Amino acid sequence: MIKTLKKHGNSHALVIDKPTMDMMGIDENTPLSVTLSGTTLTVAPTSVGLGPEAVDASLEKIRARYDDVLKRLAK
Repeated sequence: MIKTLKKHGNSHALVIDKPTMDMMGIDENTPLSVTLSGTTLTVAPTSVGLGPEAVDASLEKIRARYDDVLKRLAK
């Protein structure tokens, strides 16, 4: 696949089309790791652990099961 840079303000941007993003499993909110090795630029999704929804869901489960214990420990 050959891409060209697009002017974006005072910079230039590499536009990633939707089908490519889908193949990579990323969206506009996915953190990306950009690595430069010589003249090769590598762009890859960065694993940053659990997303906020998963953390919130886990906390809700913990609170539902251990709420009384956690309150007693807090005292």
